[in-house]
Amino acid sequence: MQRAMTILIFAGALLYSACSESAMTDATCPPEEGIAIQVLGSGGPIADDARASSSFLVWLDGKARILIDAGGGSFLRFGEASANFADLKFIGLSHFHADHSADFPALLKSGYFSNRDGPLMLAGPSGSQRFPGLAKYLSGILDPSDGAYAYLSGYLDGTGGLARIEPYEVSGTTSPSKNLLQGSGGKIAIYAMHVPHGIVPAIAFRIEVRGKSIVFASDQNGSDNEFAKFAGNASVLVMHMPISELATSGARQLHAPPGKIAQIAARADADSLLLSHFMARSLRNLEENVQIVREGYAGKLLIAEDLYCLAVP
Repeated sequence: MQRAMTILIFAGALLYSACSESAMTDATCPPEEGIAIQVLGSGGPIADDARASSSFLVWLDGKARILIDAGGGSFLRFGEASANFADLKFIGLSHFHADHSADFPALLKSGYFSNRDGPLMLAGPSGSQRFPGLAKYLSGILDPSDGAYAYLSGYLDGTGGLARIEPYEVSGTTSPSKNLLQGSGGKIAIYAMHVPHGIVPAIAFRIEVRGKSIVFASDQNGSDNEFAKFAGNASVLVMHMPISELATSGARQLHAPPGKIAQIAARADADSLLLSHFMARSLRNLEENVQIVREGYAGKLLIAEDLYCLAVP
């Protein structure tokens, strides 16, 4: 019965996206030229939505250059997307909930076979009393003495045929105007800022390349007015919508409801808004939630699905 309900929910979501303005574009990934966003995981933390958990790729001229989050299932989607670990310039982990980071170690293991010959920048949030910061997280999984995956410890120093990870822990005092890739010699700029996600330290990312900007809002409740400035004039704003407008106050401590998402996107004056991070419970009334967003936001509205490819015009 539960499986049948999941299939019906998923099929309904597909039908809605196919019949609305939010239907998939004709973009294909990887694109031979230009910029594209590919959704590796559009689901949430419960295995009831027929989707991988949160993860996104940014393609540039046919190569996967940026990975944002690596939730459960994204390891498989990374391969299905024909992405190459050796091409990545940057990985951003927005926070250390499992549905945003669980497949990161699996991706590192896969990377051993990619013949990568250069370092890889990794950014993540600073920690709190209940959650580790990036440095502690890396130590927990890669420390050569007691890391959960100590056999991959070469990622910490570039030994054993593994690429060296260059970690950058984004603190609450890190300026949102600081380019995390400054000095890398590339034409990509990446910025980060902490966003409110209950008791969980979380960060959003802004990527600027070739005059375009892509903002990944991460999980957040939308209570920080500074975020709209951070996302200002985004070519594409990616926001998560796992709860409905009728969600309880507890859920609203973690996530922004549809009405708040609309307010943020409108204040940011984003050209396009890509909604993602769905759960079965939010897919049941997806059309109603999307309509609430549409009433408060006049830009182009898109609905994420796994492996969905969006060209940034």
